[in-house]
Amino acid sequence: MELLETRIVFHIDFDYFYAQCEETRSPELKSKPVCVCVFSDRGGDSGAIATANYTARKYGVKSGIPIAFAKKRLEERKDAVFIPVDFDFYTEISEKAMEIMKNYADIFEYVGRDEAYLDVTERVEGSFEKANHLAQQIKNSIRDKIKLSCSIGISPNKLISKIASDFQKPDGLTTVSPEKVEIFLEQLKIRTIPGIGKKTEERFLEMNLETIQDLKEIDIFTLNKEFGRKTGAYIYNAVRGIDNEPVKKREARIQYSKITTLKQDSKDYQFLSENIKELCKEVHSVVKKNNQMFKSIGIHFVQSDLSNKSKSRMLRNPTTSMEELEKTANQLLKEALENQTITIRRLGVKVSELSEIQGQSDITSYF
Repeated sequence: MELLETRIVFHIDFDYFYAQCEETRSPELKSKPVCVCVFSDRGGDSGAIATANYTARKYGVKSGIPIAFAKKRLEERKDAVFIPVDFDFYTEISEKAMEIMKNYADIFEYVGRDEAYLDVTERVEGSFEKANHLAQQIKNSIRDKIKLSCSIGISPNKLISKIASDFQKPDGLTTVSPEKVEIFLEQLKIRTIPGIGKKTEERFLEMNLETIQDLKEIDIFTLNKEFGRKTGAYIYNAVRGIDNEPVKKREARIQYSKITTLKQDSKDYQFLSENIKELCKEVHSVVKKNNQMFKSIGIHFVQSDLSNKSKSRMLRNPTTSMEELEKTANQLLKEALENQTITIRRLGVKVSELSEIQGQSDITSYF
């Protein structure tokens, strides 16, 4: 078996992306705590924080917490700013950033609006020193052209580069060459491994394991027994810095969706159908703007007990028809409401199986 040559992989991650985009629009925000919010349709402070800048984070504000909590934590800061999300604007900036990055990559893999992997092995002729210069060029180019800072991790694989990009945020640049992988990882807490959530971390703490170095003492059999073979193998390899997944050419994601919080919880077809109509209009306008057709239509409920329910249908042929979208979504709604006992709190519509994709990711990744 031939030896695999060492790859050089960048993980590029934009710092506090949505809030940073807002700062480029209104530079006076830079010194203030800024929270970008997904307000729900229920009015007032109902909704959640999508992103907060570092000034707001110092007060314990982070993504996903309710807006009301964030306001409480920032009470003493009379200059705190709460801005509604503007996905169109962030997507526009993201597309410009991705175009800049693509120019520097042998292989470019889109991950989300604010992150991507680049394989640059050939471009830098396998040299980590040259890779470091290239990363600095990318950072400068992005700062000059779109006024954003990003953090870059450089290593022989995706896993370590992702950990490294998070190591010195914001505006970081961390290079982990092959001989430094072990030393770099051992000092870190177990939860820095991507995919290790709170539950897994708590289980390790019960086993008195806190750092990656501690975790290396555990053999593969124990890990498999605790977490199953797939997760066990992943953790065993990850703590040793092993990740053989290549950077794969990938453009943006391939569905559009829109979800809304209803004015009141309901299971009344007429009321829900009116909301479906609005959602279809919004989704359709995005599809149209992106010059695409869709072949699959789906609806999605979040019920009052917070459980989920979805239904979708594949059409015979791809279409751009608003009429078809609305008719199918309403049909799915009718079917979904048969035997529906619980009221519905949030309602969503999505289209997928897009053709002629230059794609952008789904419209709302925050509910």
